[in-house]
Amino acid sequence: MPRRISLALTLLFAATPAIAQQQDEQIWLQVNTVVPLAERWRVTLEQVGRVSDRQGGLYQTEFGGIVGWRVADGVELGFGYRRVGFHNADTGANEHRLRQQVVATFGAVTTRLRIDQRFHPGGGEIGFRVRPLVRYNHRVGSKGVAVFASHESFWLPNSTRWGQRGGYERMRNIAGVALPLGKQVAAEVGYLNQYRFGRDGGRAQMDHALTLQLTINVGGGSAGPRADD
Repeated sequence: MPRRISLALTLLFAATPAIAQQQDEQIWLQVNTVVPLAERWRVTLEQVGRVSDRQGGLYQTEFGGIVGWRVADGVELGFGYRRVGFHNADTGANEHRLRQQVVATFGAVTTRLRIDQRFHPGGGEIGFRVRPLVRYNHRVGSKGVAVFASHESFWLPNSTRWGQRGGYERMRNIAGVALPLGKQVAAEVGYLNQYRFGRDGGRAQMDHALTLQLTINVGGGSAGPRADD
């Protein structure tokens, strides 16, 4: 019996490195330019770049925008588009994505429900993603500085032949600080922890990222905390 237990423990620890999660260190950069269109309408132009240690440098870029319509105080509907490119060791095919979202603010708490549609050159099927997010902003002092924490989940309701697998795919947690750089410019600096679940025998992955985000409001309004990525 002791010999069997010893053998079982040896096999268990030998297998552990194969199933352990992978880890990666990254930097996420984003610039938002907010342009008012009318009293309740605005467009936000977005540029995103992500750098990864495991992927050998810049591995993902995103360019696009979203049109927002404020339907009530603290409630905004949005519809947007992004072109997503993959680079270096990330060999994914470039995608086109449509997005719809509802953003609602209740005091210090902001919620967002976003739905993505992914259009992939590998097939005609559309990959859907449902992304609920909640964020808490806590003002520090009277100069607009705030600390924040957010959680976002990714649930994929369908699978596709080109590679999307349905189910609860990942979660993102961010903690950081929002800093006003002027009346129309704000920056956010934070730590992002992203956990991709290991599914269908694949290894889980945890990403540790420094996030830097700059928001410019060219309409003269305040560039306060946002819930962008």
